[in-house]
Amino acid sequence: MGKENGPRRDLRHHFGCAAPAQASHHFPLSAFPFTLILMLTRRTVPGMLAATLSVTLIHAQTFPKSVQQQAAEHAEQERLTPAAPQSLADRRAALNALFDEIWQDRLAHNPEFASTIGDKRYNDQLTDYSVAAYNARLDRGREYLIRLGAIDTTGMTDQEVLSKDLMVRELVDQQEEAEFKPWEMPMTQMNGIQIDLPELVPQLSFQTVKDYDDYAARLDKVPNALQQVTDNAMSGIDDGRIPPKFVLEKVLAQVNVIANQKPEETPFAEPLKKFPTSISAADQTRIHTEVLDAIRTQVLPAYKRLAIFLTKTYIPAGRTDPGIWAIPEGDKYYAFLVKQSTTTYLTPVQIHQIGLEQVQKDEAEMTEIAHKLGFKDLAALRASIPTNPKLHAQSTDQLIGLYAHYIDQMRPKLPDLFGHLPKAPLVVAPVPAYMQQDQTQAYYEAGSPDGKRPGTVYVNFYKFQDRLITNVESISYHEGIPGHHLQISIAQELTGLPEFRHYTYYTAYTEGWALYAEQLGKDVGFYQDPWQDYGRLEADEWRAIRLVVDTGVHSMHWTREQMLDYFRAHSSMDETNIEAEVDRYIAWPAQALGYKIGQMEILKLRANAQQALGPKFDIRAFHDQVVDSGALPMDVLEQRIDAWIASQQGH
Repeated sequence: MGKENGPRRDLRHHFGCAAPAQASHHFPLSAFPFTLILMLTRRTVPGMLAATLSVTLIHAQTFPKSVQQQAAEHAEQERLTPAAPQSLADRRAALNALFDEIWQDRLAHNPEFASTIGDKRYNDQLTDYSVAAYNARLDRGREYLIRLGAIDTTGMTDQEVLSKDLMVRELVDQQEEAEFKPWEMPMTQMNGIQIDLPELVPQLSFQTVKDYDDYAARLDKVPNALQQVTDNAMSGIDDGRIPPKFVLEKVLAQVNVIANQKPEETPFAEPLKKFPTSISAADQTRIHTEVLDAIRTQVLPAYKRLAIFLTKTYIPAGRTDPGIWAIPEGDKYYAFLVKQSTTTYLTPVQIHQIGLEQVQKDEAEMTEIAHKLGFKDLAALRASIPTNPKLHAQSTDQLIGLYAHYIDQMRPKLPDLFGHLPKAPLVVAPVPAYMQQDQTQAYYEAGSPDGKRPGTVYVNFYKFQDRLITNVESISYHEGIPGHHLQISIAQELTGLPEFRHYTYYTAYTEGWALYAEQLGKDVGFYQDPWQDYGRLEADEWRAIRLVVDTGVHSMHWTREQMLDYFRAHSSMDETNIEAEVDRYIAWPAQALGYKIGQMEILKLRANAQQALGPKFDIRAFHDQVVDSGALPMDVLEQRIDAWIASQQGH
């Protein structure tokens, strides 16, 4: 869900090789490093669970002490007043009510997210970015964990138990992440309020006068939100938790694009360009005046103040070393981020080695294509690419047209690959101009669950003449269908599950699936153009390169130049994209690791199923098993596929 080709943050946030010959690195629920997971997912009676939970947490040194203390207090209360046994119906009702309470909590405290999925109750609000609000969220999360632990799931369906397990994981993850104070590094060129706010605008629905009035009220809150983020960054300076200087310079460029625009030219004025016919002329005039006034007097001055802070304070304090190891407890933080991204126990050293091996494998296959195209070796093929005009975009129309072509080409193949297809529409559009310079060549943004806003593959026009088109086919399948759009839309359309399951995100699953989708194009006979097949392999190698350079910079103390040199030595990607990619990995540690690790796991699971089932193997049924429960940690996906294989063998 990132820019590359993935959904960012909440929805964007946002991809057959054999697994390496080594022991499994996936962690089952019973082996999760936070013993709390084991306790909360056992189906014991509440009193016993709470008592056991308290003892376990007191000795679980890796789990946040605040949770240990709160669990102990709760357990003592349970011991003194043991709960009466409940019926299955009562326990099921309690679990569903708690899921809904947690979901409503998320919507109320993340109003921007609520707006993007069509819930307009908080349309006049912005997130509270203060440390106090963050701490309050952690307090609520600890209480939710204790309450989840008190609900016995004996007799419930597999999906109900899975929902509880996934919610516990999410809440535990939030508690562990808090140890590293992520709010103290709130802005990079890839993530941050400076781009979140303008990116929110096209995701909003403007149908009534109230929609516009809420929007104006929301704009009035921008100064406070930007000030809260600035305060958090100042705390980061005090604690030595600061992004690299050159990353902050990129943030300043993004902020200045907005700050130096006229109110009517900013992305925030976009909703004024076309009003619904149901809104009267008088209301349109009033709304137009009020929204532009809010942009002029609230939004733009706030962006200018943020630019001053970046210029005079934040950038001068920026760190010089690009790796996250350079901040306090940076190695420990990176280990957490690696686990979060991959949902495995793979270490940075192991991931680095996997990357080196996969780069070698892909280059062997690309060398075969080079020979078929008449080149003596891969180096000769790569040397020819920069001067071959047919491999570069000739116009923006051609570039966006190619993406649309390959997506349309895949559509009729989908029924052969899936039993369940999404209803949501998919469109292709250019990346907004204000953010083109620092984004990679394409990414996906999910549509709204009601289908009113389609899923969109965004194509970057920045320096289009420098952009290669050899990987457009693979990116089209990755971002569109059968990649992100298919998987995320199906997740949004699932019925009978708690709401949070429709929006659960695990990098290794979501991005691993999208990268697996690139391979599916090959499986159904596409990539007939050898240059596009080369582009597919280079795109796969690109994700393998990530394993090398991400671990290199954040764990092995590589410099930015070392990352660039490795990329250049193993890719014919143009310099514009190489630099954007390298800078992305520096700004967003470990996020890019999930793509290749997740893809390799899905391919391994498919190979296992094919071997176990033989002629009984059905690719459509396999894919439905993978995508029909929404995003899952890779170990949970493995358990589900193993259970499916066993059920098919029994038929």
